[in-house]
Amino acid sequence: MSTLVTEPSHTTALERRLGLFPASNLVIANMIGAGVFTTSGLLMEELGDPLLMLSLWLGGGVLALCGALCYGALGAAMPRAGGEYVYLGELFHPLLGFLTGWVSFFVGFSAPLAASSLGCSEYLGQAFPVLVQWGDPVLLKKLLAILIITALGAVHLRGVALGALVQNWLTVGKILLITALVVAGFALGRGSLGNLGAGEPLPSGAAGWKTAGLSLMWIMFAYSGWNASAYVGSEIRDPERTLPRSLLAGTSLVILLYLGLNLLFVYAIPPDEMKGVIAVGGLAAARLFGRPYETVLSGLIAFALLSSISALIVLGPRVYYAMARDGYFFRFAARVHPVFRVPTWSIVLQCALAAVLVATGTFDQILTYMGFCLGIFPIAAVLGVFRLGRKQGAALRIPGHPLPALVFAAATGLMLVLAYLERPVESTIALVTVGLGVPAFFLFRRVGRGR
Repeated sequence: MSTLVTEPSHTTALERRLGLFPASNLVIANMIGAGVFTTSGLLMEELGDPLLMLSLWLGGGVLALCGALCYGALGAAMPRAGGEYVYLGELFHPLLGFLTGWVSFFVGFSAPLAASSLGCSEYLGQAFPVLVQWGDPVLLKKLLAILIITALGAVHLRGVALGALVQNWLTVGKILLITALVVAGFALGRGSLGNLGAGEPLPSGAAGWKTAGLSLMWIMFAYSGWNASAYVGSEIRDPERTLPRSLLAGTSLVILLYLGLNLLFVYAIPPDEMKGVIAVGGLAAARLFGRPYETVLSGLIAFALLSSISALIVLGPRVYYAMARDGYFFRFAARVHPVFRVPTWSIVLQCALAAVLVATGTFDQILTYMGFCLGIFPIAAVLGVFRLGRKQGAALRIPGHPLPALVFAAATGLMLVLAYLERPVESTIALVTVGLGVPAFFLFRRVGRGR
């Protein structure tokens, strides 16, 4: 098969300016978003057992680490912008690469960007009520979310160096916030480890398995981003060494933070009171330290979500840039700013779509099936390490190979099957979304060849 990626011209080339620290920060920032601050209450409602919930958080972390090991090998061999788009297109067929970019555009980046921005505005409204008291609160929160997207989009339009600097500070602040919350919560807060044994058993048989599969899919959404630095492979210095290390370092740290944070939630809140609560972080702070601290933590969580929004604005446009450069997306998306060396129009396009989703509210249904959509293509990419090994004619540098790839593919595949059985409507819509990308691929290819 002929190579998919052509040599970029001087007008579309990105610069390798990111080292290990900003690349690892990008992974951490993209992983720690709205998911970990909102899903535990929903998980407790489904599972009813704190120990099972913590076990699934650990299991999701193991899967993310297995995926990161495999993506490290793929990224070292193909260090170009685009992530799965490049890997699947090179190792299997350009159609598969296009479909993952297609899903990323509609589901993988724009919808989480909209959701995280709305979550950030929601927490800001709790921390600073004056922001939403001079008019319709719903409308004002939407406007605030769009303003956040616009402001951070403008930052990243000014170049990868400034964007990385802002990203580094936001991510370090997020890590310090979670670490301080966990340490202070256990050291000074009012809670009980007895809550670990106060849950209810999961129903036996198929019903229990389907519930566990759906819950794990929600957890994997919270872990999504373990492959983040693979999307900016064209901008990482010494990618053969730096890219795999950034994936492992970032993913490992997030696993520890997630386990500590969720253990703190269980310590602070009895299972029955946690069920169905979205703003579980604020409730935990109120239980641990008193009601005034709920307001303080809401402001800090809003700050933490800024890092996730920033990371999404960095990553998504690199996928569209790579697709457009190869003729499988709108041509203008491949244009790179002559001074700041960033894919300007790809950034503008994603921010505009996210703003539309915020304004219309239509992203709610997308978020429901997003986990299913995003679970499909990493399986194919991880299995691509076997084709990569045959093409290279040498053993891959993956610890424990081929176990990480097999564990990730088998567990994620089972998770999707169980989630489909539990939520067939949303899962079917997700498959339809993927299917609509097939005619789009041939249309873009036809137009691209006619240039």
